Amino acid sequence: MNNWHNPYNPIKTEVVDSIVETPMIKTLKLRPQEPIAFAAGQFVELTIPGFGEAPFTPSSRPSATEMLYLTIMNVGTVTEAVHRLAKGDTVGLRGPLGTGYPLERFKDKEILVVGGGCGFAPLRSLMYTLFERSEDFKKLLFRGGCKSSQEFLYKEELHQWAERPDLDVQLTVDVGDVSWKGHVGVVTTLLEDLDMDCSKGVAIVCGPPIMMKLTTAKLSEMGFQDPNIYLSMERNMSCAIGKCGHCRIGIYYACHDGPVFCYDKIKQFPDLWT
Repeated sequence: MNNWHNPYNPIKTEVVDSIVETPMIKTLKLRPQEPIAFAAGQFVELTIPGFGEAPFTPSSRPSATEMLYLTIMNVGTVTEAVHRLAKGDTVGLRGPLGTGYPLERFKDKEILVVGGGCGFAPLRSLMYTLFERSEDFKKLLFRGGCKSSQEFLYKEELHQWAERPDLDVQLTVDVGDVSWKGHVGVVTTLLEDLDMDCSKGVAIVCGPPIMMKLTTAKLSEMGFQDPNIYLSMERNMSCAIGKCGHCRIGIYYACHDGPVFCYDKIKQFPDLWT
């Protein structure tokens, strides 16, 4: 019987590697006993025996089902235990859970992806999915920002992205230093004078709450339509099956009804960004 049919039953998973991205962030390379077929934007629950579990959106290519990558910031008890994991350790995974990005709605449109800080992790999965289908889209733009150049994830891959003929990529930092030769300013400063028809385009946003709030407001000001702004609202998820109520957004549960939402569905809720 396939364990993935039971949302409560983790599947045994081997830690193949633990990669240091920044002093606070690591990427786990995991080999589950059964292949995991997930869509970009969906998430899994990672179980650390003796410590608990927490939800994370994979940062790996959905098309590569034999191996799964999770990029995780050390912010609490479970994530601290994650950062102590080493090659050969065993963890559990359950999922995939939630809803992913509706790629069929993106076809023949211009697409803008905006990432901030640790939001690069779930967007990595989406970007590789978009790369594999780039001929389906009129244009693909990526705008990303971090507090400093040391906080960028996937630095080598970002250089490779910049060389792709099917992607327009620009990066910024809040505070520059002698090592940074690029743009300085919050990520919304990269959204001026975009070479795209905002009124008909698709925008995808993932990052810290304040970044998402300001970016969404800027996108609306630029002419993006609310149904075409997609937000990844995964920050408060816990149980992953809509029982604990921790991730409630108005009438929705992020883990069950999301974590990917169109802005028009959730914009009216006063606690959207808290």
